[in-house]
Amino acid sequence: QVQLVESGGGLVQAGDSLRLSCAASGLTFSTGTIAWFRQAPGKEREFVAAVTRVVGITQYADSVKGRFTISRDNPKNAVYLQMNSLKPEDTAVYYCAAQRGTWERASSTFYDNWGQGTQVTVSS
Repeated sequence: QVQLVESGGGLVQAGDSLRLSCAASGLTFSTGTIAWFRQAPGKEREFVAAVTRVVGITQYADSVKGRFTISRDNPKNAVYLQMNSLKPEDTAVYYCAAQRGTWERASSTFYDNWGQGTQVTVSS
């Protein structure tokens, strides 16, 4: 059973940085991709970034390219999301998710393990 626990959220001002962490347990060789999604109030959950565990292929949503960086530390079973130049529109609950595959990285329907989420609030 894969369990994911997010941390690192908080209240920051526009232009600030935050680093989110996802601690994973129960991962096996069959876990192919770990990703970050976010959901703002009244909006659907959206893809933020993903990384494949073995090769380290990364993918980003256009809205965060150049500002966010996803990375993995396989020995620690951890994935991180470094968020720089934060904007008020980045305000959301951020979720860590894991799936077996590596091809469909941006679609939430392919992820079958989810964390509880961590709140990120960016004030203007």
